Order: sequence, then structure tokens, then C-alpha cells
Amino acid sequence: MKHFPESELIINADGSCFHLHLRPEQLADKVILVGDPARVNTVAAHFDSIECDVQSREFHTMTGMYKGKRITCQSHGIGCDNIDIVMNELDTLANIDYETRTEKPEHRTLTCVRIGTCGGLQPFTPTGCFVASVKSIGFDGLLNYYAGRNEVCDLKMEEAFKEHMKWDPIKGAPYVAVADRDLINQIAGDDMVKGYTVACGGFYGPQGRQLRAELADPDQNKKIESFEYEGMNICNFEMESSALAGLASLLGHRAMTCCMVIANRYAKEMNTEYKNSIDTLIEKVLDRI
Repeated sequence: MKHFPESELIINADGSCFHLHLRPEQLADKVILVGDPARVNTVAAHFDSIECDVQSREFHTMTGMYKGKRITCQSHGIGCDNIDIVMNELDTLANIDYETRTEKPEHRTLTCVRIGTCGGLQPFTPTGCFVASVKSIGFDGLLNYYAGRNEVCDLKMEEAFKEHMKWDPIKGAPYVAVADRDLINQIAGDDMVKGYTVACGGFYGPQGRQLRAELADPDQNKKIESFEYEGMNICNFEMESSALAGLASLLGHRAMTCCMVIANRYAKEMNTEYKNSIDTLIEKVLDRI
């Protein structure tokens, strides 16, 4: 059996994983992921009971019961680099024996749904609507560091996208991660827009926002908006969905992202009071997970 040394699997003195400070028994099979640590309290406010509340840096975890379902709500902060930490450490909690530092003989599958906010890119994604990411185009490059990325990605869509964008290889290769199809059907329903998402490696330049620094490709967003593949469009920008879907597939978990549009880049509209209305999306996901 493969043994994971101390330098690779870092376990704190209290038996918790290095960054999340979570112990294996504190993790539920159903996981709600949110970016903002404060949003964990918003989700957990719906729980009937709470069994643990753990905080470390931007990682805030609460596990409790909701209508008979045991659920963990985990914050991950901003960006795909944080998803790399969160998904790997959640997987160790589920599938590595912390006492022996060896992989457990039976695989435990987690169901992970990220609830986030995003920028809409189409006329049919106005502020306030919900978008479920069927496939995510990762501008971050994270999945390219893992063996098996080709087996869990849509390679034909990658090539079509690079051709459409006239992709500059200096940016690194984009990848197309695929969300769990059954989970999409379970969570999205008829009240969410299903489409493609671009997961960016930043909030400003990578999403085509120009302030004082000039953009390498000023026409990037127009090209993204016009991309179509198998009858679907790119609906939104966010910053984590590609790493989540890709790593979950590599590790044998089910994952997807659904976001509320708080800015429509196409119409140049912004809702800064979104925190008052995202609770509707939280309730939908809690009921359906």
C-alpha cells in the first residue's frame, strides 16, 4: 500500500489536515463550497443542528444536519489555487487513513456543490439569475500539473476554443473540465441556466477588465461571448469551477458549480447588494443536494 510521508501529507498535532484544520470524522459526504468564509455562517443558519465550527485563515468549516442530511459547508477563498488545497485535503480526509498514512481500501465519494457569484456574459444571463456550469474552461492552468487531465477533460472543445480565440500559447494551455452530469441534473433543475463557464486566474486582466494596466487582448471578451460549441454558449466568468470539476473527477468525487450573476458584463450592469438575495440559491442547493 502506498505510504504518504510527512512532507506530502501534513497532519497537525491535533490530527487535522494542514490548512483546513479539519479532522476526518468532521467531514460529511455532502459538501457545500463557498468562497467567502462569512458565507459559511449564512449557509449554516439553515442547519437544524451544528456539530463543529472550525476556522483557519480563509478556510471556515461547519458541519451539521439539514432536514435529515449531514452536510459540511466549507469556504475556499478566491481562486483555483485555493481549490487545489481544499479538494486535495478533503480527499485525504475521506480516503487516507491518518493513523497509518495509507490509502483506505474502499473509496469514499464526496458530493461537492460550489455556490458562488459570477459575471454574466450573455443577454440571457441578467443580474440575479442562476448559472450551472456544465463545463468550465480553466484559464488558470492548474489541472495541467496533474497526470490524467486528458482523460477528464473535453479535448475537442479545448481545440475548438483555442482556434476560436486565436489563443496565444504564452498564456498556457486552457483546459475544459466537465462537471458531474448526474449532479447537474440533480441540482440545476429548470430554474438555472445551464452553460459553459470560464474560470479565470484573476479578477481584472484575466476577465477583460481594464484599469490602468493595458490588456494583452482587448477583444478577448467579445470572442468569448461569441464562442459556441455543441449548441451552448459561455455564460459566465468566475474563478474556481474548472479546478473543482477537474480535481473532483481525477479523485473520484462528484462536483459542480452554480453561481448567481451579480454583474452582467454584456450589459455593463452590477448588483453590489447581492448578499441579500443569494440565500435563495443556498436554499435550492441545500434542498437538492
